[in-house]
Formats: sequence, structure tokens, C-alpha cells
Amino acid sequence: MRFEGKAAVVTGGTRGLGFAIAKAFLAEGASVMCSARTAGDYQLLKEEYPDRCLFHPADVADPAAVEQLMAAAAESLSGLDVVVANAGVSRDGRIEQLAPHDWDAMVATNLTGTFLCTRAAVPHLRERGGVIINMSSSMASRIAVGAAGYSATKAAIEMFTRTSAIELGQYGIRVNALSPGILDAGMGGRLADNDRVWAAYRKRFALGRAGRVEEAAQAAVFLASDDASYVNGAILDVNGGLMWA
Repeated sequence: MRFEGKAAVVTGGTRGLGFAIAKAFLAEGASVMCSARTAGDYQLLKEEYPDRCLFHPADVADPAAVEQLMAAAAESLSGLDVVVANAGVSRDGRIEQLAPHDWDAMVATNLTGTFLCTRAAVPHLRERGGVIINMSSSMASRIAVGAAGYSATKAAIEMFTRTSAIELGQYGIRVNALSPGILDAGMGGRLADNDRVWAAYRKRFALGRAGRVEEAAQAAVFLASDDASYVNGAILDVNGGLMWA
């Protein structure tokens, strides 16, 4: 129960990796405000943790909505200790075919959304110190044809994370990023379900398998815990030893 008495916000927290992260924090005793544009699987968490799990709808690309989210969390949970900026979208397409509105959607949600979450969380976190965890990806540092927009936003998030760590350390706020490889949910799950594609990708894993969202969630728990009290500005790879061709 490393987070008993602590309060966390998890954006994109109603499905996939975000859901797993929210559940991992709840299992460690935290009170959690899950946020997303839709409720998704939130009710499953609410049924298991009725007294400590809340939901607040928000589009992280909307500055006012993000401000309201952080304020609502701080009020409902009697403060704020951890923010996980997990919400993200992906729009595949080679550069000459990628529609500008798809590029804008990725920048708005992935990159601007991360910035807005940090900006809105700081006034609440600085009251008692805290932790921000941003969501990068193994594709931030590996070239994948058709993923220019997604990869660019994730690479930018990594530099934003490092700069935030330097600027906010004076307030006792640590900022790190999680960089998952291919997991068994969302985009990774669809990849693993395609036998032809998976046969080629499987060779890239030192451990011979995709990761489980629960494994990545435990890495987020570590970054937010006192076990990582001197970890600041780090990008933590959680990819099982991912080789890229």
C-alpha cells in the first residue's frame, strides 16, 4: 500500500494501459481520478474500488477542460500527488498521405495535452511535492514507416519531460516519462493478433513476447513511489529488450 492517503489523476484512464495504471495505483491504496473523453471501462474500477475511484470527463487538448480536471481532482481527493499524462491518439500514414487534421489531432492530444496536464497540475502538486509521469513510446527513438506524426509527438514529449524535470524540481516535483514497447492492448494487441505481421515482429523481442499492460503499469507505480525518490528527468524503457530493424 505504497500510496495509501495519496491522490492521483490518470488521463486516458478508462481503457488499455491507462486503465491498468489506474488499477495499479488503486491496488496500492491511492485514490484515483480517471479521466478520458468517454467512461470506457471505468465502471469496472468503480465496482472494485467504490470509495477511492472517481471519473471526470475531459479532452486533454482543451485547456479549460484540463484546468477543471485538476481542480476537481484536488477538491474531490483533498489534494493531488501524482499525475499520469497517458491520453494519446495515433493516426497512421506516410508523410505524403497523412492528412493535416490527423497530424493536428496527434499533436493536440499527445503533445499539447501533456503540456496542458503539467501546466494545470503544478499549482496543486507544488503544495506538497508530487510526481508527473508522461507517456512516451519506443517509437520516439525508432523509425517506423507510416508513424511520423506519432513518433514525432512522442520524441517531443521526452524532451518536454526532461525540461519540466529541471524547471519543477525546485518545487519538489519530479517529472519522468514511461516509454513502453509493444503491449498486449490497444495498438500492440492488434499487432499481436495478426499472425502474419506478428511472425516478423516477434523476432525483435529479446524476451520473445509482447509486454502486458500490467507490467508497464507497475513501472509507473515505481516512478511515482518513494523507491524512485531520486529519479527525475528519466525516460524509463519498458520493452523487454526491443530490437528494431
